[in-house]
Amino acid sequence: MNNPHRSRRLALQALCCVDAQGPSAWNTIEIFLRDSRESTLLIDDAIHRLRRAFDARPDSDAILTRHARRWELPRLALVDRNILRLAVQELVEGKTPFKVVISESLKLAREFSTSESPRFINGILDAVARECNGKGGPAEPVAAPEAIEEPASAPAAAPVEDSTDA
Repeated sequence: MNNPHRSRRLALQALCCVDAQGPSAWNTIEIFLRDSRESTLLIDDAIHRLRRAFDARPDSDAILTRHARRWELPRLALVDRNILRLAVQELVEGKTPFKVVISESLKLAREFSTSESPRFINGILDAVARECNGKGGPAEPVAAPEAIEEPASAPAAAPVEDSTDA
């Protein structure tokens, strides 16, 4: 059975590796993903998400630059930047409901980033969802997912200030 959250989780880890190490890391990343204890279906889905997000980086980064006006993308924490890239690609694609994309992104932020990151990511993705939805008003509110008890496995580079359009 495919678990979209676990697929996004693997795709995020791989996207962070590519972002940090460059495209030369693709072979290593694919080996890492294939060696995981996940099902072949889930791994294939994670690789598909990874490739779509990686290929969409220029467009996603342009959208993020419009909505994170006080932050240059290279200054964002690596994990936050890549959570946003994964989510923007899904929002633009439009196959997954906005609420699901944002909620999943907040879960990833709670799992892998700082305590300030979910608020920042929620604000940016709300603005992106409004843009994708063609509405000027706020997107439907997203209930914050339950906090994850495990400590973050990779701290963010620096605290991120809230810089939404609101």
